[in-house]
Amino acid sequence: MAASNLLSQAPKTLYTETLPRYLSVEFRNSSLTFKAKPISGPVRSLQARSPKAVLSPAEPKTQKFQHCFTKSEDGFLYCEGVKVEEIMEVVERRPFYLYSKPQITRNVEAYKEALEGLDSIIGYAIKANNNLKILEHLRSLGCGAVLVSGNELKLALRAGFDPTRCVFNGNGKILEDLVLAAQEGVFVNIDSEFDLENIVAASRIAGKKVNVLLRINPDVDPQVHAYVATGNKNSKFGIRNEKLRWFLDAVKAHPNELKLVGAHCHLGSTITKVDIFRDAAVLMVNYIDEIRSQGFEINYLNIGGGLGIDYYHTGTVLPTPRDLIDTVRELVLSRNLNLIIEPGRSLIANTCCFVNRVTGVKTNGTKNFVVIDGSMAELIRPSLYGAYQHIELVSPPSPNAEVSTFDVVGPVCESADFLGKDRELPTPDRGTGLVVHDAGAYCMSMASTYNLKMRPPEYWVEDDGSVSKIRHGETFEDHLRFFEGL
Repeated sequence: MAASNLLSQAPKTLYTETLPRYLSVEFRNSSLTFKAKPISGPVRSLQARSPKAVLSPAEPKTQKFQHCFTKSEDGFLYCEGVKVEEIMEVVERRPFYLYSKPQITRNVEAYKEALEGLDSIIGYAIKANNNLKILEHLRSLGCGAVLVSGNELKLALRAGFDPTRCVFNGNGKILEDLVLAAQEGVFVNIDSEFDLENIVAASRIAGKKVNVLLRINPDVDPQVHAYVATGNKNSKFGIRNEKLRWFLDAVKAHPNELKLVGAHCHLGSTITKVDIFRDAAVLMVNYIDEIRSQGFEINYLNIGGGLGIDYYHTGTVLPTPRDLIDTVRELVLSRNLNLIIEPGRSLIANTCCFVNRVTGVKTNGTKNFVVIDGSMAELIRPSLYGAYQHIELVSPPSPNAEVSTFDVVGPVCESADFLGKDRELPTPDRGTGLVVHDAGAYCMSMASTYNLKMRPPEYWVEDDGSVSKIRHGETFEDHLRFFEGL
């Protein structure tokens, strides 16, 4: 096996059937070591080996955000110089998410470099991925947080985010969550008439004035899937721009509860044309001019998030954070505004692969299928949006493997259970590793326990090459705990 000679020191043993929850697996000086709980039962030892570190990218280097999972000349998939197949041999034998911590850092740094010269807040959209360890890392890099629920606010506070650099969005915020936001000093977006009423009530309960932004629907077409378009006239989000004066009067009527500090818009997600952001920013600064003319001291423009990534791995040149910021830079400076942005997908999506094993290959006479142990329960975007995510094997195929067109499907009892359709792949052997790329955003955070498939563990490759668990996988026993004492 590929992982049969990984350890440079005395071999440590692993239980190969039902692996325990390892605390971490560490690559130190290009060798693999473990910090594991005591185990018993059938064991097998792993010997030392130094994985190759020379990588050949799978696609041209055409943009700032490079894919951190790359194929080497030996045909194996690596993450930050660590062979994915070898990681599979030493973690729990089930589907899992594998992240690159250095890639998360690189993505944040790309935004920070783009924002140089501007007063700004990078508000990470927690809905994209709510792993606590990832949030703590993003906070340590200087990010704020964008929240869409009270629990996300509680998690942001637990992760150590400065609440005065957090923004609470949503079209249906409930009173108790707004009270917490008011108590903590979070920015709150006004999304509707009833939302304004609830924010006023929360302010009175908390005894604190709330810094609010008006979420204006600019009616700009983001040219994306209808499910992720949020800034057009058919969206449930934001206030109609023709009602701006009404909302300004309503805010003026509550000087003890509300302080209007900015304006906000969010166009959608997976946007690949930065001129769309500029179109919206032009509208928004005009609204800000109108708001200021009514006597308000507006200091913030929040242009939302939504920058797309190269899901297809074709090397397409897509807008970078600098392209996005440069599109709105002069408008922001011309009005002496602080800029808030809300990246989620573009910070975290390309940092992760969803790692699976092939259960088998079959045909129904019309279509060929690669059946894997992962499913729509862990990664629903293809089923929900018809989204494309790149799929490949983690190791070279057998010499006689025939390349065919497959649907990559899971074991869930739904015809909608697919992770990719019509993919050309070498016919994989049973047990072969297979990854779905760019799984860092809207995958684990949308995962379910449908068919009682327990949500999987998460790991990341650290800066020093070690591999650490950052979330335990859920178990059947975890499910039973919801019924204890009933």
